[in-house]
Amino acid sequence: MKVLKLIGKQNTSTIMIEKGILKEAAELCRTTCMEMGPSQICMITDTNVAGLYLKELEHRLSELKLPIFHHMIRAGEEHKTLETVAGIYDTLSNHQFGRDDMIIALGGGVTGDIAGYVAATYLRGIRHLVQIPTTLLAQVDSSVGGKTGVDLPQGKNLVGAFRQPDLVLIDPEVLTSLPEKDYHSGMAEIIKYGCISDPELLELVLEVEDNKRITELIERCIRIKIKVVEADETEGGLRRILNFGHTIGHGVEKLGNYTKLSHGEAVAIGMAAAVKMGESIGITKDGCFERLIPILQAFGLPTALTEPVEEVYEAMLTDKKKQGDSIHFVFIEEFGKTQMKKIPAVELKKMMKVLGD
Repeated sequence: MKVLKLIGKQNTSTIMIEKGILKEAAELCRTTCMEMGPSQICMITDTNVAGLYLKELEHRLSELKLPIFHHMIRAGEEHKTLETVAGIYDTLSNHQFGRDDMIIALGGGVTGDIAGYVAATYLRGIRHLVQIPTTLLAQVDSSVGGKTGVDLPQGKNLVGAFRQPDLVLIDPEVLTSLPEKDYHSGMAEIIKYGCISDPELLELVLEVEDNKRITELIERCIRIKIKVVEADETEGGLRRILNFGHTIGHGVEKLGNYTKLSHGEAVAIGMAAAVKMGESIGITKDGCFERLIPILQAFGLPTALTEPVEEVYEAMLTDKKKQGDSIHFVFIEEFGKTQMKKIPAVELKKMMKVLGD
């Protein structure tokens, strides 16, 4: 078992990675989170994951001899809303949850973001939060680092909080039940880590066969994220490099009403766009775009804008990375080396013209 630690300002996350680790969930929750004795547990999951793992996990957790409740949300980014959060608040309040109780997120990035936000805000904070990510994207990225939140009609993740989970249990075996499209969506985030920090990942992703090396890839991505988050937990500077591909990606996600493209597909488009723009203005080394495109396409990921450039630009203006009349934009100089620039929105609009070619 791989055990990693992320030391945050308010608490420390213990991240455990091992195939079959869900079978040990009760004991790991007991040893990691039970020192203050929660009196009950609420598991938050979605309509896709519930049929696969909810009953089994509830059975495992019954060993803790605590009341276990669950709240099921509708699957999909379009349901990552304050309305969904309000429904969970109702469940918690109806069962008289207290600050020392436990919330477990069982699902992908949407479930994890929602459950984390609930844990950060209900009663001004629930003591115990466990993340059990069931998608590749959530395992390599969103379950670690403490970003939580929900979307507004105006944009993605505009309401949220930083809340480090106490425990993250990552079981690569659950990926065997993941649809191929969702698996490939997670590969986009692994490719992102290769672009910004670990170029060797760009070779390793192409060697992954039948999940044989996926545990190694997950661990390498998490180690990068731990290093970045510990240096800049609340995204004041360095942590912005994790947004590579996300500025334009969030724009195309919004235009597709969060249903046309998966998050990973949108990030793939955003990464390709950032590299193309970077080469056109001399920030990115020539040849990076030509190398990146076939890697993304190997996983069926899109590499060109699906909407007109002008519409993508307008959608980006509501992104939380916008500050005043400028946007924080992440380029790569070469694979493994980033450059963050605060670019006036009107200048960024001109840079994006190359994406219409």
